Amino acid sequence: MKRGRPGPSSRGTAERTLVSVDSGEQVAGERREEPPASRLWHVTLSVSGPRAPLPEVRRGLEQLAHDHPFLLTSRYASDHAEIRYWEEARDLHDAAAIALRLWGEHRASAGLPPWETVGLEVIDRETYHQRLAEGYGPAPAVPVGVHPF
Repeated sequence: MKRGRPGPSSRGTAERTLVSVDSGEQVAGERREEPPASRLWHVTLSVSGPRAPLPEVRRGLEQLAHDHPFLLTSRYASDHAEIRYWEEARDLHDAAAIALRLWGEHRASAGLPPWETVGLEVIDRETYHQRLAEGYGPAPAVPVGVHPF
């Protein structure tokens, strides 16, 4: 008995492999690319509200920075503040959602004023560095820490 390689049968019909649109199953021997687990996003969060004593605003921002060391810099006045930091998230939507919750979730624990979020910018790391290289966009977060405007 002669053994041949797999292929067309003696009747002239070819063997076919059926391919479907992403069924969610991995085909044997095929590697699926996993989406990146997370990326770095540069976040600028602006908050504003009724006037508060400057020492209390500063103390609250310092406590927030202590509790969450991802904060790069905070600038503040008696009625507004800007917080800049790097967030690690899967995509822009996740990074923005985390940023929008930051002030409210930590208002009580850090002693922050009862202000609301009035601005948010979330950009990827490449865009942040491209802006810096082209001479526009936010200046590097130096000096790091909590500072008055």
